[in-house]
Amino acid sequence: MTEEIPDEELELEDYINDEEPTLIQTHEKVNSELNGEIITLEKGYVELRLTTTPEMIADSIGLIHGGFIFCAADYAAMVAVNEKNVVLVASDCQFLSPVKFHDEVNFVARARQLEGKKRNVHVVGHVHDIKVFEGEFKTVITERHVLKLKLIDGDSKQHGESGII
Repeated sequence: MTEEIPDEELELEDYINDEEPTLIQTHEKVNSELNGEIITLEKGYVELRLTTTPEMIADSIGLIHGGFIFCAADYAAMVAVNEKNVVLVASDCQFLSPVKFHDEVNFVARARQLEGKKRNVHVVGHVHDIKVFEGEFKTVITERHVLKLKLIDGDSKQHGESGII
């Protein structure tokens, strides 16, 4: 059993968290107005808020285009992995309820594994208590930036292989 220390005996060091804050290592140029703002970032975990804007409206009633919802979920997934060269290779997503202008969509992304080159991330989006989005994002961490990889060579083309990993 641990001994309780009265508050008056605690020093400032007792209140300081020894862990360094997690910094965003990927997708550093993403426009937060279009893709959402990171609210909480921990290893393998992200909370992101997407505030809808007039640029996202798809029709005269104020429906938000699903592409913006997907972009925010994708961004949350990439930051949950938080590796410099992470790339999306597949997703399985459901748009469960419409989002309208003035809605704030709150996403939670959880990496299913924290090690290895392949990572799956589960992302859920809510407007208040209504689930509007749920998806599974499959990602790969590459050695170099995806635009600097040799993705297809002569042999790979014939066999339908890619050089992502």
